[in-house]
Amino acid sequence: MALIKSRKHQDLPQLKHSVVALALALPATAALAADPAPAEPTLPAVQITDTAPAPYTPNKVQSPKYTEPLRDTPKTVTVLSKELIEDQNLLSLRDILSTVPGITFGAGEGGSGYGDSINIRGFAASNDITIDGMRDSAQYSRTDPFNLEQIEVTKGSSSAVNGAGSVGGNINLVSKAPRLENSNTISTGIGSDGYYRATADVNRVIGETSALRLNIMGHQNDVPGRDVENNKRWGFAPSVAFGLGTDTRYTLSYFHQSDDNIPQFGQPFRGNQVVPGTSRSQYYGFANVDTQESTTDVLTSLFEHDFGDKVKLRNQTRVSKTSQFTITDGPEGRICYAVGRAPLGTTISATNAACSAAEVSKYKPSFTPTGGSRGNVRDTVNKLLANQTDVTWNFNTGSLAHTLVTGVALTHEGYTVDSSQEFANANGTNYTIPTTDLYNPNTNYTGPRFRRLNSRVDSTVDNMAVYAFDTVKFNDHWSVNGGLRWEYNDTESTTYNVGAATAGANAGKILGAYTPAKKTDRMLSYQGGVVYKPVEEGSIYVSYSNSKTPSKATVNGTCTSVGSSTTTTGFTCSVDPETAVTYEIGTKWDVLESKKLSVNAALFRTDRTNYKVASNDPSIPDQQLDGQSRVQGIELGVSGLITKNWSVFANYSYMKSEVLQSVSNAAKAGGDPLAGDPLTNVPEHAFSLWTTYDLPQGVQLGYGATYQGSVYLNQHSATYKTGPLDKLPSYWVHRATASYKVNRNLNLRLTVNNLFDKLYYTRPRGSGWATPGDARNYVLDATYSF
Repeated sequence: MALIKSRKHQDLPQLKHSVVALALALPATAALAADPAPAEPTLPAVQITDTAPAPYTPNKVQSPKYTEPLRDTPKTVTVLSKELIEDQNLLSLRDILSTVPGITFGAGEGGSGYGDSINIRGFAASNDITIDGMRDSAQYSRTDPFNLEQIEVTKGSSSAVNGAGSVGGNINLVSKAPRLENSNTISTGIGSDGYYRATADVNRVIGETSALRLNIMGHQNDVPGRDVENNKRWGFAPSVAFGLGTDTRYTLSYFHQSDDNIPQFGQPFRGNQVVPGTSRSQYYGFANVDTQESTTDVLTSLFEHDFGDKVKLRNQTRVSKTSQFTITDGPEGRICYAVGRAPLGTTISATNAACSAAEVSKYKPSFTPTGGSRGNVRDTVNKLLANQTDVTWNFNTGSLAHTLVTGVALTHEGYTVDSSQEFANANGTNYTIPTTDLYNPNTNYTGPRFRRLNSRVDSTVDNMAVYAFDTVKFNDHWSVNGGLRWEYNDTESTTYNVGAATAGANAGKILGAYTPAKKTDRMLSYQGGVVYKPVEEGSIYVSYSNSKTPSKATVNGTCTSVGSSTTTTGFTCSVDPETAVTYEIGTKWDVLESKKLSVNAALFRTDRTNYKVASNDPSIPDQQLDGQSRVQGIELGVSGLITKNWSVFANYSYMKSEVLQSVSNAAKAGGDPLAGDPLTNVPEHAFSLWTTYDLPQGVQLGYGATYQGSVYLNQHSATYKTGPLDKLPSYWVHRATASYKVNRNLNLRLTVNNLFDKLYYTRPRGSGWATPGDARNYVLDATYSF
């Protein structure tokens, strides 16, 4: 007999009554069959305990380096489960992480190309993303969660766990894996703005200990509220596992996803506001040119073996390749309202002339596209070969219980990037894009397209790391956690000499290669924490951790040295690794009678103690490690069940950021204009809420809210030492869902995103532009499970 239990436990009381009735009926029925006049039966006591986990509250994270339940882990860790992601209909890593306070996003373009540009607790974290515990440093947009089991966000410096970098934290994406259970889930969706989506998740048991799993996705939609941008993608992820439920297990998985999008940069900003008269629907690129095409292929092999209860071995090998091709046009340019006036947001100078009659006579106001993002072509390939072995040891030394994790990780990464100009004349010179109407910009490009190569860079990073983490339990109340990681990081970056636009016949041609920039770093990272458990349901902890960031922490990072280019200042490869440290004190509790509501609070401080700044000495070309900054604050969180029908997931963060020193020690005598400034793109206050309530007859209502406080877009400079700084305004965004469980197999759900059609902006690029958030949109989806 199959007993079906809904995820929100709405059928649990009925299930309990059925089991009790069955227990009462069976003895009586048996007695009647044996004797037509039975004595009154003695009924056995029936006790039912609901041990199912609360929704939105996973107990542990995927990494074997974290051996204890989250409640007993001395770090701030936010886990977003598959159910939480699906219930909110969040469909990209950016959308999912936007509900995590303490995370913000940049413009996603520039040195590493268009893609996820993420900050955690005020510090860049685009390269601090791992998949199943192994680094995924390619710069691309991770657009779909169809193969994700959960997302784990760990806050605080964490090089000891995740390797070089990880100043503000780490994001781990956990893939779906085969399990010993036949299941099939098919989901289809249709919505406003050309939204169409279909997914399938099929898991089949193929033997007593083996299983297959296949996840498939197809998706397309126009960006809500925008005239041009759209997203199209498809993917599949097969996996097979052997030995499930035994001491020896092996899983082989493959992942493929292809995207073909028209990306958006957004609206032009001047100062702290959008340019007057422009709207979020307008597009300042070229719809017939702009593109973002990416392909990701990942093959992963996982071997696990348990040597009894005391020793467990885990070995993972991954081969991956990510290719991305983009042509982009940001809303850079001159905005003119009147002849003889300065372009909007600038002053007249020798290099910035006043607006001419030609610019404003036909269009009032006018927009003349200019700048480095116009017709910018980037063709990148990231390759990864990695192997990671972890051994977990459980043993005692006297009265002390140890859980020791030792491991070694080997990684080879390769990266190639070609940067080109799409809008070039046949002779290699730049094409001047005509002026257009600011309020009705031309989105169809008709000029020449002779793609001219501007630069090429080849890079490699080889990393070898050994590490150990030990959790020592003194008794039921006290435990200590500590970890060490030693890394050998060897990098090489070759910049090619490419003919400039004025080089005539040699324009865009590779003329040779500069001397490779090389750097080898040896780094030691560490962490430690003390956990006190006054009772089983709660813990209080203090922790300390650090991070090391070498000059070239990731394969797509920059690294220049003498001889690697034509520049004569700002060399970075000879600089020692940067350091950051995090202090944290916090508490975590499982509360209420059910113990299915988890609450947590933490005070933290992260100090970036020595980041790179210009030397300010012409005789010293290397940058100096004299920069200092700080982010400190508080985080609060709650997740789980308030009642058996009411679930919640909410988090709040307060962050106070400050530049402590922005110039070299040699330059301090001349003043430090940034000292005391807040860091850019760091909101003081951020909050998110998602809650659902189960009504009778299979109806569920859900509501979500996200608040992002205002963020600074710029800082003071040597020429601008006082006065107010530009800020991106704060905003609230709301969403709502209503679902109906037609029967035990079919569920229907309506989702309304941006419920009140709020106009807000994210992903700022300084004071130049920002991206409008999606307008109000609707999605109706059906999920059939069998």
